[in-house]
Formats: sequence, structure tokens, C-alpha cells
Amino acid sequence: MERFRVVGGARLDGEVRVTGAKNSVLKLMAAALLAEGTTTLTEVPHILDVEIMGELLRRLGCTVDYRPEERRLAITVPERPGHQADYDLVRRMRASICVLGPLVARCGEADVALPGGDNIGSRGLDMHVAGLERLGAVVENEHGYLVARAPQGLRGAQIWLDFPSVGATENLLMAAVLADGTTVIDNAAREPEIVDICRMLEGMGAKIGGIGSSTLEVVGVDRLEPVVHETVPDRIVAGTWAAAAAITRGDITVRGARPHDLDIVLDKLATSGAHVEALADGFRVAMDRRPRAVDVVTLPYPGFPTDLQPQLIVLNAVADGAAMVTENLFEARFRFVNELTRLGADVRTDGHHALVRGKEHLSGAPVEASDIRAGAGLVLAGLVAEGETLVSQVHHIDRGYDGFVESLVALGADVRREPDPDYPQEG
Repeated sequence: MERFRVVGGARLDGEVRVTGAKNSVLKLMAAALLAEGTTTLTEVPHILDVEIMGELLRRLGCTVDYRPEERRLAITVPERPGHQADYDLVRRMRASICVLGPLVARCGEADVALPGGDNIGSRGLDMHVAGLERLGAVVENEHGYLVARAPQGLRGAQIWLDFPSVGATENLLMAAVLADGTTVIDNAAREPEIVDICRMLEGMGAKIGGIGSSTLEVVGVDRLEPVVHETVPDRIVAGTWAAAAAITRGDITVRGARPHDLDIVLDKLATSGAHVEALADGFRVAMDRRPRAVDVVTLPYPGFPTDLQPQLIVLNAVADGAAMVTENLFEARFRFVNELTRLGADVRTDGHHALVRGKEHLSGAPVEASDIRAGAGLVLAGLVAEGETLVSQVHHIDRGYDGFVESLVALGADVRREPDPDYPQEG
């Protein structure tokens, strides 16, 4: 176990480059199961979750050649992959559930352990199950596993999602591409990562209409072929760097990002007083004053992303004025507020609302990351806190950010990774 030692007072200045999106690449890896042969993904981030998903695919009988220095990943899928995803891996990463749809479609059966992942609230699988049942699968919960069977194959159906769930949309989309007939998914998620998986599936031979809209129409095909696909840029990592520039009154150019994917986020930062400039291959955010407080309401895309809510709470914690942050997606996302208040932030929560009153200064203290984005937010808070901030449980951050410490140091931060004496070390 390691921690980050963050020395406050940094003004971040310089350039960073984002790679492929964590929230896309894991699902693209699962989609590779739909075609026998070798599928290659490029712009793959070097993060812990990719390694976990790679091990899961190996246990399903695939060969995984991961070359992080080249940001390249090749997955060779056998004629018939295995169909059981074990708990010891699934519990470490909730995205593992996305193998459920491809395995049922390809093998006619799947045994996937109920997942773990971030501690940000309940994210039930009811819509996954109901959608697969509409497609003709029989799904049961047995001994901690979701067991799905479709021995006669899946058949097209009309599916309405109660909520535009990203995970349910992805699982049902991947199941539907090999189903017999046409499937319509209404109230589907519209995130750029959904568009990315649709584009990859199209490259494999799938027939998908309505890409980027809330209604996806999928005409099932008999067979898909492996493909080479470039992962969409990580808008959450890009948004984290944008927020970091505003929080530290810095000047950061983010290369490899797509500003359009972050329209509402960049607009909020501009409202806070930042200079925001779209570039041909990214964007620049610069702040030369104390930010103004901005209200934030998280919503499904194209609304403000919940994964950038902690970073905006940190911005408001050092802003001029008070702001309300409303969390509509994950009820436990405010858990990190308890840690932020250890740094002196003035935040009061009531249900899914947080009232943040900005303060001139925060003060360093030991804090603990409870999930990927909370961890990143606490590091950014440490950058503007007086003294040192020790952030523990940084394995969460490693699950979503490629070279986070190295990028911070290159931008001028005083941050280092070190063993955490409060936790026993391996070996």
C-alpha cells in the first residue's frame, strides 16, 4: 500500500496529454469476446483496471498481450471462450459485469460474480437482468453469481431502460449484436464511451442505428470479426486537468482531448473566471485569480458528469462565494466530503445536496481516498492546502489515472509516491 505526499502551494503550468478513456477501454476489451481471433486496441491507458480486466479475459481462455509503453493491447479470443468470471477479480472492479452480455451472446451462458468497485453508492443490476430476459435469457442469482442462460440463442426485443444507465446500455448492446432479429433500446445512455463501443462494434460488422441518440436500433448478425480500434480520449481525466488549472490558478494545455465532450464542464470553469480556449487537438484552461463559486448539478450525458463532481467541490471549497452541488446519480459520492473537511473545507451535505462555502485557504492533513475521483479531488485539494497532505489508499487513483504523479510533477507540483506506514507492506 502506498500514499501520496502532496506539498501545498503549487501553481500548475504546462502541458499534459490524455490517453484512451478508462470508462471505454474496459468495455471495448469485453466486446472483443464477441469475435474469434485477435482484436487490437490502441491508445490504451496504463492503469490498474486494464490489468485486472486483462487477467479476467485470460481466465476466460483469451490470450492478452498488453504493451503499456506502446498503449496497445491485443486480445486473442478462442472459438469458444470460458463463461465464468470469478469473484476474486470481479470484486475489484465493477466494470467486470460488462462481460455478461458478450458471454451470453457468444456462448449462450455466463456465470459472472456480483461486482465490487468504488464505494459511491448502490448501482443495481436490475436493468441488466431485465433487458437480458427481454432478449430471451433466463437469469438467476446463485451463490453470489449472476447466472444467465440462453441455450437457444438470444432474440431481438424492444427494451426500455428506466434510467439511461451506461452499464446496462453497454451490456444489452453487446448482447443484441448477435441476437436473432432487431433490438431497440430506448432511453439508452448517450455518453461518448457508448458511441465509442458502437463504432468498434460497427467495425466488427454489427448493424447499429441511432448512434449518439437515446434510441439504439440493433439488427443482429450471425458473426462478428476482430478489428483494430482506437480508444476514445478520456474526458474525465481531461476534465480533471481542466479543474486542476482553475483550482491552482494555473495554466494547463490538455492535448489529445475533445473539448466538445466537456462542453458543460468547460462552461462551468469559464463561469468561475477561467480562460478556456479550444484547440485543434485539445484545450487550454488558465486562471489568474481566485475562482468564483459555481453551482453544479450532475446528470447523465450531456449533463455534468458525476465523475467530475469531487473536483468541482474542491474548486468551490477555495472559491469566492458559496455554491450548491447536487448529486443525482450516486448517493454515496459525497463520502469524500468528510475527508475534504479534514483539510478545512466548509461543506455541508443534506441528502443529495452539498452547500460549499469557499475559504481563502485549506490546511494539509492526512486523508483517505474512497474511490478514483475522490482520490484525485483530494490530491488537487492538497495542492492548494498549506503544508503537507498525505493521501492514502491511492490504489483507487491508479485504477483511473495513467501516470498521475508524473504528470503533476511535470506541471510543477511537489508530489511524491511513498510507502504508507499505516498499512503492512508486501514482502
